[in-house]
Amino acid sequence: MIIHRILTPGRTFDGVQGGSKKKILEFIATHISSDIPEINTEELFDALLARERISTTGLGAGVAIPHCRCKYCPQPVGLFIRLAEPVDFDAVDREPVDLVFALVVPEGEEQEHLDILKALAERFHSSATLEKIRSVDGEALYQCISG
Repeated sequence: MIIHRILTPGRTFDGVQGGSKKKILEFIATHISSDIPEINTEELFDALLARERISTTGLGAGVAIPHCRCKYCPQPVGLFIRLAEPVDFDAVDREPVDLVFALVVPEGEEQEHLDILKALAERFHSSATLEKIRSVDGEALYQCISG
């Protein structure tokens, strides 16, 4: 599975207090930039926000996949959040989101970006998989998503 190449246990978060879509995007930008020093927090936040303005990344069924390209991103990077409480993410089904997988890819990596988005969409399409992701604890959360 392609996901294990871009996600680490250190970028897998459980019980995050989201509050709003904007706060979640700030959380993503802060944590990715602290893990990947080449990436500037403000630039990443702006890129994520700009992508959301184009169209929502809330897929439905409580899942969002915010994503963007980033000039200084050395390789594709993922970050997963299981929120403590669902938040409005302007999802296509108008349901709140509790599972967020962020993807940041280098500029110019268009095919890889699409391949990863496809793998993520497939992973989060199954209701059985979503139920498992929502029910596991600790290290099992990372394993469930990346596995």
